[in-house]
Amino acid sequence: MENDIKKDLKELISLPGVSGFEKPAADAIEALWYPLVDEISLSKVGSLHALKKGTAKTEEKPRILLAAHMDAIGLMVTKVIDGFIRFTQVGGIREHILSGQPVIVHGREDLPGVVVKPVDSLLPSELAKKVTPTEYLWIDVGLEPADVEKLVKPGDVISFAQEPLELTGDTLSGHSQDNRASVAALTVCLRELQKMEHAWDVWAVATTMEEINFAGAKTSPMAIRPDIAVAVDVTFANSVGTTDHETVPLGKGVAIGWGPNLHPKLYDRFIEIAERFEIPYSKEVMPDHSYTDAIPLQVSAEGIPTMLLSVPLRYMHNTVEIVSIKDIQRTGHLLAQFIAALEFDYLDKIVWDE
Repeated sequence: MENDIKKDLKELISLPGVSGFEKPAADAIEALWYPLVDEISLSKVGSLHALKKGTAKTEEKPRILLAAHMDAIGLMVTKVIDGFIRFTQVGGIREHILSGQPVIVHGREDLPGVVVKPVDSLLPSELAKKVTPTEYLWIDVGLEPADVEKLVKPGDVISFAQEPLELTGDTLSGHSQDNRASVAALTVCLRELQKMEHAWDVWAVATTMEEINFAGAKTSPMAIRPDIAVAVDVTFANSVGTTDHETVPLGKGVAIGWGPNLHPKLYDRFIEIAERFEIPYSKEVMPDHSYTDAIPLQVSAEGIPTMLLSVPLRYMHNTVEIVSIKDIQRTGHLLAQFIAALEFDYLDKIVWDE
């Protein structure tokens, strides 16, 4: 199982899929999910909707939506000057990581390139020996200016090209783990459900544009009309200089969210299931909204009881993000066990303020 997860994740994080341009990732996810579900389709904003039908003997079954965003942070061409490519950010990127990064410019053809910064003597004096802002960086693809002008236009997207790296301790480093790691967790869940009875219809959704405007999570609930929803994302794992109350442990299980963005009864049930099946977890306190797809899911339509599970991740919005394969497996396992335990009338048993 862990080898399957690692193989799937390495493929997913090697693909482009910058926010608003997710098709390469969507095609790969569709290939992964197609044998595991009964129906699969794309929404009008590019989110992938996969239905695994429940086993309840009724025409109308209750529905649970599992949402993991498939888009990634990246870059976009703003102009080409003398064969060098200027760019802006898509999604929040820490500027200190950009210089020296290998990238792929998706122009008329895919062009490998590197992000380059000028020497300090060519920068404004106040920027010398400091992190260089994006507007002073450029990408060099190694071609003559006339060839770059033909192949690259403003608006072309640029994805990171750092290769995945297997680390010790069954961990994996690479870009776009936010949030392809959670897509891998949904894949684990769908595989486990092949061998389990579940009354509810399960909608696995790979959402688009979470990093910029939540378009997928805002629109998919309107099409599917789920009775409950679970967002699956990543969260900050501990590392050097972090504090225990701001992060969760890496490799010690799934983070289960608690706060006003999330339904208290769903939280109680996930804790119950995790403890029943001895699935390691951490409680993640979220006193505000969660900065995830759970935000629009909760307030879609008439309001949807929503929960958030998160895979611990180090170095978020970096090209060397690190996750534990075991945490991904545990997240998918918890989801599958939660779904299998859902009674047909579960929705009647939960209220917000009880």
